[in-house]
Amino acid sequence: MLGLNGLLNLGARSLQAQRAGTEVVGNNIANASNPAYARQRVNIESSSSIDTTLGEQGTGVDVTGISQIRDTLLDAQIQDQKSVTGSLTAQQTALQQAEAVLGQALDQSSQSSSSSTSDTTGTQHGIGDAINNLFSSLQTLSNDPTSMSQRQVFLMQAQDLATRFNQTDSKLSDLQSSLDTQLQANVSKVNTLLTEVAKLNQQISDANISGGNANELIDTRTSRLEDLADLIKTDVTTGDNGMVNISINGQSLVTGNEVNDTFTTSDTGDGQILVQTQQGNQPVTPTGGSIQGIIEARDGSIATLKSSLDTLAQTFITEMNTVHATGFGLNGTTGEDLFSGDSAANIAVNSELSSNPALLQLSGNGNSAGDNSVALALAQLADKSISDLNNLTFYKSYTQAVTVLGQDAASINTQISDQTVVSNMLSQQRTSLGGVSLDEEMSDMIKYQKAFQASAKIVNTVDEMMDTVLNMKS
Repeated sequence: MLGLNGLLNLGARSLQAQRAGTEVVGNNIANASNPAYARQRVNIESSSSIDTTLGEQGTGVDVTGISQIRDTLLDAQIQDQKSVTGSLTAQQTALQQAEAVLGQALDQSSQSSSSSTSDTTGTQHGIGDAINNLFSSLQTLSNDPTSMSQRQVFLMQAQDLATRFNQTDSKLSDLQSSLDTQLQANVSKVNTLLTEVAKLNQQISDANISGGNANELIDTRTSRLEDLADLIKTDVTTGDNGMVNISINGQSLVTGNEVNDTFTTSDTGDGQILVQTQQGNQPVTPTGGSIQGIIEARDGSIATLKSSLDTLAQTFITEMNTVHATGFGLNGTTGEDLFSGDSAANIAVNSELSSNPALLQLSGNGNSAGDNSVALALAQLADKSISDLNNLTFYKSYTQAVTVLGQDAASINTQISDQTVVSNMLSQQRTSLGGVSLDEEMSDMIKYQKAFQASAKIVNTVDEMMDTVLNMKS
């Protein structure tokens, strides 16, 4: 039999167990709003039984530890989805900034490569609008090619188009530079997180070796790994003593408490910022995270748009100058280009013409200033399908470039919508598993409270029984 001393020890251990349970419940409640926290529970097991004449007899309970309600597989899935979301969000933000550069909403459902020059859907206040205005002024000018005021209007529209090309190219270049800056900032954040994970690995290992509780440290490390996944997708594997190892493309970054390598950025010489490992100098091709999204947007949709505008501007200069070269000015002069430059960045109206509109070569006959054949030929370029523009007109080529960007943006928006569903589902699964339910915790608190009171009653009762026994001997 236990005897009074054994029964007193049973009561004391029960008090300790119920107190520990109450402490864990209190900690859960305190962290109810902490998104990185995984619910904990006290592990209580029956104490070793003893042999008696009546058979095996229980001796109460022992607290064997405090565990987390955490699913490491679910955590890994959430980290993977964080990388997908980080990439898509970065691309979405970049394309929205490109939309702002163009000064218009990108609605691919209302745009088509078959749009006519009279349809300005989606191109108001942009290059497309300026193209239409220029050819409209040419049509007016062809009716009165000797009018100095109409010549000035045309040159103003030409300069407006050139300016819009210049400004759009400059803003797209600024956007790419801004994305490079974000890329460098994110790389710095990644390096900081790698260092933090290595330190947390050491602390968790020390706690496990000493038999301590590393639950809060694991919560923090899980949060840091998710922050890391949001920036760049890495491979995370389990190491010794509760530590984790991190690598990317087979290149080890963190092993236990050691940071083996970090990331850096380098300029390829053409202004393009790339990511590589610091120690190994190995180029890194991210497959997820905001770093991958930034690179994808910068070198994909935005670079394609910028290249398309360069091609459009270069072709526009060539075609307009070719026709203009066949004409004569009001005084029979010839040999002047209408536009200078060779790209969207440097297209400009010939300064000689801007200062003297009479030099505009609109006549097909050097002896007839009123001839409008070249002016008409220039105006007819509005409807010409040009091989260098995939057999599209100037306006349709611009509209197609904008439409492609709009379709890219719409695709990203759709993917983000689908991704949100997946991410929310996983988050709900983790919350239902390891999230803190205040109703459940309050129920447990009452259970531990009542059990503590009952255990105290056992101790008091045994104490009174001991007093009775002592009084009997006296």
